[in-house]
Amino acid sequence: MTAAATSAIRQTATPAGMIPEVRRPDFDFPADLPKWWWDNNPMKTLLLAALSSGFPPGERFFIDSVRYYQDRITDPELQKAIRGFIGQEAHHSKEHKALNGFLEDRGIGLGRLEHEIAMFMDRLRKLSPERQLAHTVAVEHFTAMMAEEFLLKFNALEEMDPRMAPIWAWHAIEEAEHKAVAFDVYKAIGGSEFVRVTEMMAVSVLFPLFSTIHLVQLMKEAGELGNLKAWAQGLNYFYGTPGVFRKLLPAYFKFYSPNFHPWHTDSRGLLAKAKAKWLSRLPL
Repeated sequence: MTAAATSAIRQTATPAGMIPEVRRPDFDFPADLPKWWWDNNPMKTLLLAALSSGFPPGERFFIDSVRYYQDRITDPELQKAIRGFIGQEAHHSKEHKALNGFLEDRGIGLGRLEHEIAMFMDRLRKLSPERQLAHTVAVEHFTAMMAEEFLLKFNALEEMDPRMAPIWAWHAIEEAEHKAVAFDVYKAIGGSEFVRVTEMMAVSVLFPLFSTIHLVQLMKEAGELGNLKAWAQGLNYFYGTPGVFRKLLPAYFKFYSPNFHPWHTDSRGLLAKAKAKWLSRLPL
C-alpha cells in the first residue's frame, strides 16, 4: 500500500490529529481501601480484578504485534500514533502490575491468573505476525467497547471507591484514544479481511471464557461463590438493567462489516467530557 493510500485511510476514518497522548500517572493504593471497592460487591470487584490480571502480559503482546510492522509504515501521523499507542500500553502494563500486586497482597490471587494468561500469550506468539496483529485489533475493539460503552457512559466509575476509580478512568480514556491504531496498521500493511474476522470470532469465545473462569475461581477463593446476592446484583447490572453487556452488541457486530473502522463510532465528545472529569484526579 502506498503512503498516499495509507494517508487517505487516516483522513477518512481516524480523525486528523488523533494522536494518543502518553500520560504517566503513578497510582498509590491505600491500605484502608475497602476489599470490595466497586459498589461493595464481590462479583463486580473481582470481575475487574480478573481483567486486570491479564493486562500486563496482554499489553506486552499488543505492543510487540504493532511494533513488528512499525518500520513498514510511511504515514508520519500513523507513526506518531504508533509511538503514542506503545507508550500508553507500556504504562498501562506498569500500573496494572502494581494494582495486581496490591490486590494479591490483600488475598486476591491474581499472580496465578497473570501467569496463566502470559503462557497463553506465549502460545499466540507462534501464530503468523499478521494473525498476531489481527488478534490485537480484535481485543482492542473489545477494550474500546468496554471503555466507551461501559466505564465512560454508565455509572461504574461513580460506584467505585474514589481512590480506585481514577486508574480505571485513565485506562478507559486511553483505550478510547488509541482504539484505531492497531486497526490502521493492519489496513496499512494489507491485512487479510478473512484473518481479521476469524480472529475476532476466536477472541469472542476466548475473552468471555477466560474472564468467566477466572471470575469463578476468584469468587471461590474469596469464599463468595455462594453469595447469591452479589451474583444477582452483578448479573442484573451486566445483563438486566442497565444491561451493560447487551448494550455492547451493536458496537460488537459492526466489527464484521467490510467497511468497519473504529472511528465510525465518533467518541470525541465522550472523551472530552471524561477527560475534563477525570484527568485532573490523576496522581501525576
